[in-house]
Amino acid sequence: MKFLVTGGRGFIGSAVVRHLIGDTDHQVLNLDKLTYASTEGSVASVAGSDRYRFERVDICDRGALQAVMEGFGPDVVMHLAAESHVDRSIDGPAEFIETNVVGTFNLLEAAREVDVGRFHHVSTDEVYGSLAFDAEAFTEAHPYDPRSPYSASKAASDHLVRAWGETYGLDVVVTNCSNNYGPFHFPEKLIPLVTVRALEGMELPVYGRGENVRDWLFVEDHARALVLVAEQGREGETYNVGGRAERTNLQVVETICDLVDELAGASPGGVPRRELIRFVPDRPGHDLRYAIDQSKIHVELGWEPTRSFERGLRETVQWYLDNEWWWRPLTEQGAVDRRGLRPA
Repeated sequence: MKFLVTGGRGFIGSAVVRHLIGDTDHQVLNLDKLTYASTEGSVASVAGSDRYRFERVDICDRGALQAVMEGFGPDVVMHLAAESHVDRSIDGPAEFIETNVVGTFNLLEAAREVDVGRFHHVSTDEVYGSLAFDAEAFTEAHPYDPRSPYSASKAASDHLVRAWGETYGLDVVVTNCSNNYGPFHFPEKLIPLVTVRALEGMELPVYGRGENVRDWLFVEDHARALVLVAEQGREGETYNVGGRAERTNLQVVETICDLVDELAGASPGGVPRRELIRFVPDRPGHDLRYAIDQSKIHVELGWEPTRSFERGLRETVQWYLDNEWWWRPLTEQGAVDRRGLRPA
């Protein structure tokens, strides 16, 4: 089939592109605006394939979007292009509304015009809101309760996709995932930020007391799930995708500290990296806990994560140790707040 992947030079999108080219026979058109979080290196391993093509397109540019979709004639649109950093959405929500809501609308309308076979919208567990520590995990039937500009914009786009399925008969599927981690993760998010700062012996900022809980999913496992849903998921359905790996933020940071100590040796200052942890004022509206019940995708499609959190995190930290060529220019160009004021 022909897959059109939006945001395919971002973190999750590039993992999907690498999986589609490396492990399937599908053709891929990668559409990306090339924002600060898009990197050429993330798809370099597959860029030479005769089944791969790249186009620089902003999904908010309806005309350009329409033209490239008509030229390619996709069987599947897999929509991953999004502004995704919660702190950035608090500082400047307008861009999140434009990209995540208006951009999704444009893509849905273009998909209708070219008669796309399937529209797969990739979303987040954050649309469900915040869970108590003892609450049951999110199912696909959980009511929406977004609590940040980012999650509200994603919730709005989810509703648009389902409405276009009901109103216009577009074949749609939606997936909501937990926190991803792995190679090529832009170093403003918790795991790569802490890893890079720990390598350099810098202070490691943690919001509040680090008690907030997230479920962690290795990005390559997520990519497999997304392609599986695109190929075999039931029309109109939603599938939650999680890693069965709930951890507090502090547990994650402490584990990274121990791994960097083990894999890279002593810090530049000679102190154990756990001593670099500093608690900073909490983020406004910081959700307490996210947790995914992934029974549906397991029962219907047979998907399970293959990486335990321990194995996946070790592989991820080792990848950052081995691939300074990729992340060093991002930090030196000022694309990441090196003061560490965006810890998650």
